[in-house]
Amino acid sequence: MFVSEFKMRVRYGETDQMGYMYHGNYAQYYEVGRVEALRQLGTSYKALEEEGVMMPVLEIQSKFIRPALYDDEITIRTMLRELPKARVSFEFELLDESGNLLHTATVHLAFVRASDMRPIRCPQSLLEVFKPYFT
Repeated sequence: MFVSEFKMRVRYGETDQMGYMYHGNYAQYYEVGRVEALRQLGTSYKALEEEGVMMPVLEIQSKFIRPALYDDEITIRTMLRELPKARVSFEFELLDESGNLLHTATVHLAFVRASDMRPIRCPQSLLEVFKPYFT
């Protein structure tokens, strides 16, 4: 299993009148988690796109447990429980500074060829960076 963590602070513009992070902004945190996880592995979305691979989101499942509040430092924990095939599923946990679980989510993405948006298998370059975590 691959696990990555990245910290970021809830910004004022991401909150509603109650000081809670607006529910529509959580998906941006998942995106940050995925991007930073790939970066920690020594690759990037940009590298995949340069290979002609896109990763559209197919489905997002999320559960709100406690609110993320303005100026809280949030840990975005990104997990991959199995090697990707034609699809990949990232799981997320958002935690506050005390380690309390605020939110969970799963985001399912597909791999498609950029030239025609047809489904493809996970690129070998990406499999190679994930494989050490699944031996």
